[in-house]
Amino acid sequence: MFHKSDLQADPDVHFGTLANGMRFAIMRNVTPPGQAAIRFRIGSGSLDENDDQQGLAHFLEHMAFKGSTNVAEGEMIPILQRKGLAFGRDINAHTSYDETVYKFNLPEVDADTVSTGLMLMRETASELTLDGGAFDRERGVILSEERSRDTPQYRAALGITNSLLAGQRATMRAPIGKTDIISNAPVELVRDYYRANYRPERAMLMVVGDIDPAAMEVEIRQRFGDWKAVGPAPTKADLGALETKGESAEVIVVPGGMTSIQIAWTRPYDAAPDTFAKRRAGLIEDLGLRVLQRRLSTIAGKADAPFIEATAYCEDLLHSAHVVLIAANSEPDKWQAALTAIDQEQRRIQEFGVAQAEIDREIREYRSALQAAAAGAATRMTTDIASMLARSVDDDQVFTSPAEDLSMFETMTNGVTADEVNRALQRAFSGNGPQVVLQADQSPEGGADTVRQVYDASNATAVLAPSGATDVAWPYTHFGEPGAVVERRAVEDLGLTMVRFSNGIRLTVKPTRLRANEVLVREDIGRGRLDLPHDRSAAIWASPAVVLSGVKAMDYQDIQKALTANIVGVDFSVGDSSFRFDGRTRTEDLATQLQLMAAYTSDPAYRPEAFKRVQQEYLSDLDQYDASPGDVVVRDLAGLVHSGDPRWTFPDRAELSAAKPEDFEALFRPMVSNGPIDITIVGDVTVDDAIRMTAETFGALPPRPETAPSNDWGDVRFPAANKTPVLRTHSGRADIAAAALGVPVGDLLSDLPRSFTAKIATHIFQNRLIDQFRIAEGASYALKSDVDLSREVPGYGCAYFSVGTEPEKVPRFYAVVEEIATDLRSHDVSPDELARAREPIVETLKHQQQSNEYWIEDLHHAQTDSRRLDRIRNSLTGYGKVTAGDIRVFAATYFSPEKFWKFEVLPATVR
Repeated sequence: MFHKSDLQADPDVHFGTLANGMRFAIMRNVTPPGQAAIRFRIGSGSLDENDDQQGLAHFLEHMAFKGSTNVAEGEMIPILQRKGLAFGRDINAHTSYDETVYKFNLPEVDADTVSTGLMLMRETASELTLDGGAFDRERGVILSEERSRDTPQYRAALGITNSLLAGQRATMRAPIGKTDIISNAPVELVRDYYRANYRPERAMLMVVGDIDPAAMEVEIRQRFGDWKAVGPAPTKADLGALETKGESAEVIVVPGGMTSIQIAWTRPYDAAPDTFAKRRAGLIEDLGLRVLQRRLSTIAGKADAPFIEATAYCEDLLHSAHVVLIAANSEPDKWQAALTAIDQEQRRIQEFGVAQAEIDREIREYRSALQAAAAGAATRMTTDIASMLARSVDDDQVFTSPAEDLSMFETMTNGVTADEVNRALQRAFSGNGPQVVLQADQSPEGGADTVRQVYDASNATAVLAPSGATDVAWPYTHFGEPGAVVERRAVEDLGLTMVRFSNGIRLTVKPTRLRANEVLVREDIGRGRLDLPHDRSAAIWASPAVVLSGVKAMDYQDIQKALTANIVGVDFSVGDSSFRFDGRTRTEDLATQLQLMAAYTSDPAYRPEAFKRVQQEYLSDLDQYDASPGDVVVRDLAGLVHSGDPRWTFPDRAELSAAKPEDFEALFRPMVSNGPIDITIVGDVTVDDAIRMTAETFGALPPRPETAPSNDWGDVRFPAANKTPVLRTHSGRADIAAAALGVPVGDLLSDLPRSFTAKIATHIFQNRLIDQFRIAEGASYALKSDVDLSREVPGYGCAYFSVGTEPEKVPRFYAVVEEIATDLRSHDVSPDELARAREPIVETLKHQQQSNEYWIEDLHHAQTDSRRLDRIRNSLTGYGKVTAGDIRVFAATYFSPEKFWKFEVLPATVR
């Protein structure tokens, strides 16, 4: 496959080509054990459509699930559900400009499951029925998807792409296509596309997992060897030539969108083979842009920064151009300052170059990431490898191993000088451009001419050389005398060790070998939202500013510099049950990771400029939450299902604008500095090392109070049932709406059997909704359900269903829900329907339990609430015990119209 390249493909992957031209890649990987992933890539997408087929490549992807020679319409998804695959997570596909990829994640690798997966992919290759009736029924689903995608973010991204690639084919072939073609195209057109483009020589099958590669190759050859193309191969579409452009200015108006300004340079796409020299040239350019990115990030972190955030990067865009782009998001009335700032930083680096110390810092950070990937290569997730294989094909890249990537990096960067990087930057900022594009909610007075005048004025201003970059040392290496362990006990059946230090801090450790060289750390402080006042709003939304504030001894940017060579990081969030710091690190950096989290806990800074940056980001994004019904649901649902409790309610513009830096500090400092602390460590570490490192950091802090049980939850309750839905409006298209319906079903831990039944019953309900409202009636693309059961508040929890659809179909959604609820209350579900709901839940849980993320999430507060451990122990068997009778009793208890709470979002124009 890679005869034109001098790169060595990953030797653990077996590549091959069938006589008909179809390629395959097979890799044995046992993380997690007993599972596999199949990716079937067709090298054809929207770029290959004729003018009258726009949208039909994507339409065909949908039709692949609608029946074939050996699988009746409506049977494909049930077949896979019976084998434990969940629709969406394990059964999915996507269509882009130049590819269509079908994805199965197999929870088991028994011969029947694997053969079924391959059989269905083979059906997709050439055996799709493409029935006219099924085609007509699916039109509504795809039109619903088009409406749900049409957000300000999507329109902005499409506008930028079309600006950069003006005149090229990609600007005329967005994968979603044209609505008039989707609505009216005869089925013969999609059949024509199928015959012309689904061809063995355009296909590649990838199978990764706990399999025998030799046996897998035999089966692939048996199943796909008889696939023959129909007719001569169509000529690949001409992507068009990149327009020659000098300096230019443009305005893209996106109502409801955020304000962004960018400067870009484009040059022709390099279609040469993937080689060492080509990768090295890309790396050198990338190193220079990383220095620019770091400089821009430093500016963003300063008081009165001219922009909220900024990026600098390069990419090959749709095989049509190589793009170098600098972009900044700003407040609506500060785009001029943002443009001036990014222009002058770009010219500063172009005129004065980078310093060797800056390059060395980027190399250290890059190297650390590659070292971590190489050290963890043996336990990479099967699904990740399969997706990376598919991506490498789309990117025309050789699939190299993490060890080879690290080795090449060391060779490529050996002796790299600032002069070489500076020469690469000179080339980066050449070609077509600079192309200045303002994306805004409305055009400034004067339009593009005004943008050009601001840019010209900035360009006329001379720039000064940058101040010298200085290295900084990490000062938080000693927190006092290591804490003494006053209690230590093992939970043998779960492989846990629980520790309490003399200062009151608790530690739970679970060593795993699920991912080599990976360790996750979680710090829970206090009770989160439940510790906050429930009669007034608090600036919970400002939580990202805690990390951006850095610590007293150094700001956020200096922390990044000091820890460049380490794989460490920290996030802060507010949950229902705790204020939470999270970190992901490698085994050798665990001590530094704990030092970082202990520093944020014991010596926080709460810098006003960090607060103001987050505040302005929220204010700038606020209009986007009105621009589509889905965004309104995201914004408002949490507050509504907690009956307007301000602890869960999204802030409005007045609240955001009125907040002050001192409010931010007053909210977080008392809890972070004084609240009870639970630490959880999961991953590739020994118990003794985890205890020792925690003793040296958190164990050395001043005493903290014990986590005290409390019944003071405030009035946390699900809203009362309503016949007239709660109404919100959106400012987007008049042909799209959203609706949600929920019922209270109790908490998670007080009745574990009920929680298992609730999950399965909700999945059955969702499957029926999909069958009726999406498949049979074609009324929706986006249909979701969830069971949200509180682990903290007794009695609180709900099941809810939400849908995106047309405004006139919202009443029908409610009617279908009531029909399903009535039937579930009146009749037992069949054994097959119960299995199709239960098996994906069980297999998903098995999969999750093979990840460190599962354990870090489920072990918090387990020392003080043993029910959490019981849930871990009993979940798999608990789901297995749920019967059809249990589902019927649950439905009779909870799925009744007098308990339904309804919420809908309609377009403001037709209210």
